[in-house]
Amino acid sequence: MLIFGAFIAITMVVVFRASRNNKTAADYYAAGRSFSGGQNGTAIAGDYLSAASFLGICGAIAINGYDGFLYSIGFLVAWLVALLLVAELLRNTGKFTMADVLSFRLKQRPVRIAAAITTLVVCFFYLLAQMAGAGGLVSLLLGLDSHDKLGQSVVITVVGALMILYVLVGGMKGTTWVQIIKACLLIAGAAVMTVIVLGMHGFNFSTLLDAAVTKAGDGGAALLNPGKAYGATGTSRLDFISLALALVLGTAALPHVLMRFYTVPTAKEARRSVVWAIWLIGIFYLFTLVLGYGAAALVGKEEILGAPGGVNAAAPLLAFVIGGPVLLGFISAVAFATILAVVAGLTITAAASFAHDIYANVIAKGKANPATEVKVARRTVVVIGIVAIGGGILANGQNVAFLVALAFAVAASANLPTILFSLFWKRFTTKGALWSMYGGLAAAIVLIAFSPVVSGNAKAMIPGASFDWFPLANPGLISIPFAFFLGWLGTVLDKSTEDPATQAEMEVRSLTGVGAEKASVH
Repeated sequence: MLIFGAFIAITMVVVFRASRNNKTAADYYAAGRSFSGGQNGTAIAGDYLSAASFLGICGAIAINGYDGFLYSIGFLVAWLVALLLVAELLRNTGKFTMADVLSFRLKQRPVRIAAAITTLVVCFFYLLAQMAGAGGLVSLLLGLDSHDKLGQSVVITVVGALMILYVLVGGMKGTTWVQIIKACLLIAGAAVMTVIVLGMHGFNFSTLLDAAVTKAGDGGAALLNPGKAYGATGTSRLDFISLALALVLGTAALPHVLMRFYTVPTAKEARRSVVWAIWLIGIFYLFTLVLGYGAAALVGKEEILGAPGGVNAAAPLLAFVIGGPVLLGFISAVAFATILAVVAGLTITAAASFAHDIYANVIAKGKANPATEVKVARRTVVVIGIVAIGGGILANGQNVAFLVALAFAVAASANLPTILFSLFWKRFTTKGALWSMYGGLAAAIVLIAFSPVVSGNAKAMIPGASFDWFPLANPGLISIPFAFFLGWLGTVLDKSTEDPATQAEMEVRSLTGVGAEKASVH
């Protein structure tokens, strides 16, 4: 607990120092565009390496072996889409939020409302995952019983309260510094654990794999082969394709990741941010491969699944086995920092979307006072925090990697088609954008609601119910192509056209940066 307290104290000092420069909307939403590509790339890694990356993926590899590592592959490859198609163009075209880009040459009011709705839904799904991870993690550290829902609910409430305080006080600048600190701690902690685990097996990865197979007993060899989780049936293979599609395409449409591109002064720095993020995230995922198999070899499947937090407890349990209470405390504190940093980033994104897109540009029709807009954003932070706490309590016990995969599917369905069409298709119209966003969002949520994730089996969110007529656990295979189709169909059926001059301005600005939002100067 001392380590937890030290982290919270240090980050609070950082947040309060950062808050002294929060004078304008650009300061609060985009940190005054004052971060370098390297700093922002580290913060992106801190934002992206969430509880799913650390807790969920380590657990998935420990239980499912090769198939668990596929999450890592999908999460990493996805950054190529962000680098090649989105980062620079988005930084040149937008101001604070994703809706700034989507509404640049389309009708402001309907497009901003739709973009704000999809942003809030994606952030909510992602927040569920982080809060669920927080409950299991701190419960494990405090020795709470896995069935002690009240104790875990208290933990989730405390995490939510800290998150609200970080964002209220520090804004994007404070949140970014917390993410940078957390990324360094997380990668360093994972590196230390990786070295210890490999050292215990003679620095021979093959020896580690053999130990994992031996510990698993009968059927342990399945940990090394594809198909343990996604190969038993034709449906599970389709599930894997759906998951991969959601992971690879979802990253470039996650609102809290897209918003990070506005914290740098130029498009060049936005590109550098992504390159830095790819290196840091790639190195970290190599560590998770060792840690996942290390947990399988040194902890075992039964102990992992029997601990508070279930699959999510693999990394903390491994830390205890190889380093005792001290390493467990450090790794748990790092994981706690991971959760706090990510939920802070999600919360400020959701708050900015409501305050900037709905309040300032729809309700106030672009005439809002920046100071009033920031006040609305801060009030929204409190509401989002309360909703996230309630949702986290309900989602407690679910695999956080899986919950995040659902958030990726919703982002890829509701946001990505409209982003790409807006940037690359001159004919694209407002009707196409609305059909794509609302249709993709509705398809993803409906398919999730009627999937095996929610009902129909003992591991479902509602284990006693049975309305799972959609066979796949992830909706991406259906909902993403459907959203692209709706964007195309809505456009070709639309008899109206958008202003060609505005379209030409957007094309020039996105490709060259002429007229792009510059860094604020104090």
